[in-house]
Amino acid sequence: MATFDVSVVGELNLDLIFYGLPEKLELEREHLANDLSITLGSSSAIFTHNFTLLGNKAGFSSSIGSDPFGEICLQRLGECGVDLSHVRKFKGKTTGLTVILPQRKQRYILTYPGTMHEMSLKDLDLSYVFSAKHLHVSSYFLHKALRPDMIELFRRAKEAGLTTSLDTNDDPEGRWSTDILLLLKYVDILLPNENEACKIARTGDVNQAADSLSQKVPLVVIKRGSQGAVLREGKNKLSGFPPITDMVDAVGAGDSFDAGFIHQFIRGAKIEDCLKFANIIGALSVTRAGGTEAFRDAKHRESFLNKYWHTAPGAAPRSARI
Repeated sequence: MATFDVSVVGELNLDLIFYGLPEKLELEREHLANDLSITLGSSSAIFTHNFTLLGNKAGFSSSIGSDPFGEICLQRLGECGVDLSHVRKFKGKTTGLTVILPQRKQRYILTYPGTMHEMSLKDLDLSYVFSAKHLHVSSYFLHKALRPDMIELFRRAKEAGLTTSLDTNDDPEGRWSTDILLLLKYVDILLPNENEACKIARTGDVNQAADSLSQKVPLVVIKRGSQGAVLREGKNKLSGFPPITDMVDAVGAGDSFDAGFIHQFIRGAKIEDCLKFANIIGALSVTRAGGTEAFRDAKHRESFLNKYWHTAPGAAPRSARI
């Protein structure tokens, strides 16, 4: 029996989100924000946090520095029940930090990687990592030390009987190296956003990207924000849209979508129900500041799910629900 539903290997940092800044930022000017959110950040941690609060057990392999930021991250994750026994602390190093400046329809994202660049395959306890049903990895391009051995990690996970998923996230260097195509051989579910999918597939058309990537990965799900998501499973083509909600910000919505999709996938739900639930969970995420606050509010979370999922026609069978 697996110890965890999902094992997550990834980065861990805080997000500082400044709201209400002018749309045009000028050099040497002091711009004032009208609100600030200090919240759990990083794709891997947001996924793990929200996946756990959907009623799952998650083991988290990550790293922090010897600083207060790292301790705050651990506190936030620990409060929701994530197993943190294999988060490694690098003495004398600094935990990563992301500053997000939301604009009307876009956002600036500034990240100091910190210990994201430090963790390598030798820092992982693979017996712990593989004591799960499923392996999820986010932010492929940020894992500078782990990236050369990412194929080995996924290959061994498959040998151990785990299913696997990957959310690449952005490539800060803009190179989109073709080495990721070698990794896709061992990926069961690929979860990029539209821009990332097009960059990986070397095309400007999302449908062409979906068709191309589906030849390399059994299940490709491309997130398009308010435009929903497109899914390819062999020749099977699906699309789905999130419910319309009042949006505070889109930080972490894609990671929450991933959590919703994997939550249903590991329960054997139909693919169309995985997609439907993922869109609902992504929509839930945007109703509060940051990527995790909508999930930490248990009353709000349950009310949202009761409205959009439990009463939805054609919802997944009871065994696949939270």
